[in-house]
Order: sequence, then C-alpha cells, then structure tokens
Amino acid sequence: MDLVIAGGTVVTSEGVFEADIGLREGRIAAVGQGLSGRRRMEARGRLITPGGVDVHVHLQYHVGGLDTADDFASGSRAAVLGGTTTFLDFVETRPGQTMLEALQERRRQAEGRSVADFGFHMTIQPSDLANLDQVAGVVEAGCPTFKHYMAYGFCLDDGQLLTSFRALAASGGMALVHAENWDVIRRLVAENLEAGLVHPRMHPRCRPAAFEGQAAGRVLDLAKLTGTPVYLFHVTCREVVERLAAARSGGLAAWGETCPQYLCLDDEVFERLGPLPICSPPIREKAQQQRLQNALMRGDLQVVSTDHCPFTSAQKHAAADFSRVPGGVPAMESRMMLVRNLPGMTLPRWVDVCCTTPARVMGLTRKGRILPGCDADLVLWDPQARRTLGPENLHENVDWSPFEGIPVCGVPETVLRRGEVVVSEGRLVPEEGGGVFQNRWIGAGRNQET
Repeated sequence: MDLVIAGGTVVTSEGVFEADIGLREGRIAAVGQGLSGRRRMEARGRLITPGGVDVHVHLQYHVGGLDTADDFASGSRAAVLGGTTTFLDFVETRPGQTMLEALQERRRQAEGRSVADFGFHMTIQPSDLANLDQVAGVVEAGCPTFKHYMAYGFCLDDGQLLTSFRALAASGGMALVHAENWDVIRRLVAENLEAGLVHPRMHPRCRPAAFEGQAAGRVLDLAKLTGTPVYLFHVTCREVVERLAAARSGGLAAWGETCPQYLCLDDEVFERLGPLPICSPPIREKAQQQRLQNALMRGDLQVVSTDHCPFTSAQKHAAADFSRVPGGVPAMESRMMLVRNLPGMTLPRWVDVCCTTPARVMGLTRKGRILPGCDADLVLWDPQARRTLGPENLHENVDWSPFEGIPVCGVPETVLRRGEVVVSEGRLVPEEGGGVFQNRWIGAGRNQET
C-alpha cells in the first residue's frame, strides 16, 4: 500500500471503531489492524471520517446583476479547510445553448481551479421546457439531477413541473426542487413595501412556513404521479417535514435536506445582523429550528448541505429594502463543524448526513464511505480542538459569517482528497486545482467513472 493511516478512530455511518486505513492509487485498499505500507501517517487520538459531501452550493454564479463572492478556487479552498472534499454546483443554459453545451462550459470553469472534486445539477428553467428531449443526453453525460424553482422570475408552475418530471422519469433523472409559493410571496412583499415595512425582519414574514409546506406537498404529489424520485432543497420547517415523512412512509423515493443556517440560527438574527442573513427560504423562529434538529436526528430529514451562496456585506447592505437583498449565506467551511456540535448529534449520524447519504442519494458511488474501493477522501479531526467561528478563522471570500461567535469543538486537521494531502495541520497545501469532475448516475447498474 502507498500509505497507511494508523491508529485512528474511524467514524462511519454505521459505527465507531479503532482501525488502520490503507491507501493505494488514490483509493482505500484496506481497513483493518496492523496494516503496513510504504508510508505511515499516525492518527492516534484523531477521528477519521470520510470527506464531506456538500450537494448544494453556488460558486462563480451571476444572479441579479451580481456575482457571488466565491469562485471555484476560493469556495473549494474553504470547503476542504472545513473537511468537505466533494461538492455539487449548478448549470443554467443561456439562450441558444444546449444543455450539454452548458454543462461542458460550467465544467471547464471549475477544472484546474477547484481544489475539491465537483459535479453539477442541471437547472430546468421555463425556456428549457422545449428542449426536454436533451435530458437523456445530460443523464448519459453523468449529470442525472435537475433543479426546478418554484420561486423567482424563472419559476415553474405545476403543469410545467409535471412536464419536466415526466421527462426525468423516462430518462433516469431525479427532480430537485426549491419549494415555495411564489404567488403568495409576491403579494405579501408588495403589501409590506406599500406599507413602508422594509426592515429585513419582514423577509421571513413574507415567506410563510405554511406555504413552503403547501408547495412541497404539491411537489411530492407530482413525484408520486409521475414516478420521479424527488429531493427537496433547504427544508426550513415542520410543515415540509411532515409531508415528506408521510410521502416516504408511503414508499415514495423522496429525500429532504436542511442547512446549518436553519439548524443553528433563528429569526433573531435579522435584528442582530440586518440584511446579511437573508436567504430563501428564510431562517425561521426558534421553535422551527428545534423541530428541524429533531427531524434530522430521527431521520425525517436525511442530508445537511449548505446552499452556500455568498455575498459581501457591502453587496448585502446596498439594497434599498429587504426584497432586493441578494439572497444567500456562506457556510461551506462551517458545515461539518456546526453539525458535529448540534445537541444530541452522534458521530455516526454526523457522518451519515454530511457524507454518506448525500453521496449515495446523488450517485457519488465512490464518495462518503470508508470502504475498500472508495476514493481515499478522508478527514483527520482533532476532537479536542476548540474554535469560535468568525470571519477571522474562516476562508470564504466574504467579510462576515452568520455563525460568528458560535463555539465548536472538533476541527479538521488533515484532509486527503483521493489520497493526496490537501490540508495539513489545518493549512491548505495546494492553492488551487486538482479537483476532478464526477460523473454520476442515479440507481443501480452503472459504475461511476471520472
């Protein structure tokens, strides 16, 4: 074996045990006792987890006339410093561009720049509905997941969702959905602006949890009707959790994610930070935060991603009212540390929601596990190290963090990406590059090739 990581405490979604991990040619070759190899890395006193898998990020993204603060280089650096070695971003077609052309263009933007391995979801906008015959080619190209918006100017109505879901079901694709009721949101925003109510605290009041739940229910019904597997992005409330749990208990292939901002923050943050934490769906009241934590622990939510979409404080404060603030928060580096420190979080459940299940659901067959044949994406954690999160010790390309002041115990010390050390003693080794595009397929019968 090329390298043996010896004497560490291995954490998987199934359990915690002492073992050596042997690596060969960028993959895990063996997990056991007394392994030997050409090189040895001592890991006694350290937790060893799979590399984190963040399946919902927005890097190098232009929206509303603004560019996100993180590009593929800076965002991926922050990711690996936080223990995340693989992420999935998004592709949108431009006028006159095929889906495959858009996918290849986006891939070229990340190649040679991203430190982490990466892949993409294709976005289905109204203008793409005439080109759903291209879906099968995109799936064949290793991009089997397709995002649908039920909010913003490029949202889809139920009939359009039905049309897209049918195309995905016929081609082996999965529907990913941002579920909100855009008609209700627009009316509430207009009424509050007309009344002169412009403070950021109005943001969550214009996006009621009841209507996030209603929108999610419509999505789940459409998935059942069409036989399409479905994944709900950034769940913020009990109203969605209950519908999702009922659908899954009825046998529907459906999954739900939530994010650190919803698990660790409540709507008090708008009084403290003003427009900075505006994201959609919104951060909600304390009771919803606690319900999400409980849902995550009992398995009614299956994944924690970030929806990382960073803007600087200047970009956020430039808006005249809450409705014009660019939405999104930075979270790629903080995610695994924050989730590890949630009340009641066990080590196996931590790995399951941050590594194993997101990889499995999204078709990353060699990621998220510590098993022979898997990529040697590994994180050695100092379980006793303590840190208070803030922009001074985080590396996203922004000057603020919604998690500033939150203490965490346990930080990444060494990170390996396919057997190569990319973080050593908490410091980045490569400045950029080295990440590899991940071909993915949903379901059995295909082997992942990169």
